[in-house]
Amino acid sequence: MTALTLAGAVVVGLTLGLFGGGGSILTVPLLVYVAGVPAKAAIAMSLFVVGVTSVVSAAGHARAGRIRWKTGLVFGLAGMAGAYGGGLLGPRLPAVALLAGFALMMVATAVAMIRGRGTPEAAPAHKELPILHVVVEGVVVGLVTGLVGAGGGFLVVPALVLLGGMPMGTAVATSLVVIAMKSFAGLAGYLQTVPVDWSIALPVTAAAVAGGLAGGWLAGRVHADRLRTGFGWFVLVTGGFVLIQQAPPALFHTAWGIAALLAGAAAVTAAIACLLLRKGRHRDGSAPPSFYGYGLTPRAADGHGAREK
Repeated sequence: MTALTLAGAVVVGLTLGLFGGGGSILTVPLLVYVAGVPAKAAIAMSLFVVGVTSVVSAAGHARAGRIRWKTGLVFGLAGMAGAYGGGLLGPRLPAVALLAGFALMMVATAVAMIRGRGTPEAAPAHKELPILHVVVEGVVVGLVTGLVGAGGGFLVVPALVLLGGMPMGTAVATSLVVIAMKSFAGLAGYLQTVPVDWSIALPVTAAAVAGGLAGGWLAGRVHADRLRTGFGWFVLVTGGFVLIQQAPPALFHTAWGIAALLAGAAAVTAAIACLLLRKGRHRDGSAPPSFYGYGLTPRAADGHGAREK
């Protein structure tokens, strides 16, 4: 266990807590190329790390009243069904086609989130989305995640925001419930045949949880519009990271090459977080608007107040 592995785990937790996604995409290469864990064991370990971190991060959001439990649970169940179908279909499709479609979807999602155009009016933070919409979105997102083998947080959040009209802060919090459900479901399957080295898994999980708590703290101090834009840029960076992962193995002769990529991801994440905090403040230096919704105060998010001026 190296300090570099633990530092990378903190970055994983930070992205989960702040953006509600990106955990599995970063965790697997961290464990394989930096910690030296075999690929299958790394996938199983990643599911444990991301699942536990999502639960802990979600707990903080739940105390703030940001999670829509019904939406999250239904989305998670539908996503699990879709992921199963994607897992059956994926081996029958060309890898190049999967990668191209995956990359294009990430770019389109990122552009939509950054521009913020065409986004429906956000529903009140306490209002659940129509069940049929949630089921359809969950199955589609689950299908994609099953095809490409990613956790799907980077698709869950945009689906809830752009298609469901959910406030960004609520979408991030609710996505953690979905990610936790899918992670533990996948872990249950892997544990039947793949051993996990808990001497690595537990310290990495602890570091990721610390990062997740920090990410949740940052998320509570960022205005929803800024968070949406930052999420869009993060998806673009993650898309590039996925493309690099798919490059020929010969390009990665040492663990330091992957360590440099993780360091770059950490730097970009930190830069985005700092930018969001700086821009999220009023010009007079007061605290940024509430994270509960697009310019809503906590009371307004509960349906008892008015929109901020």
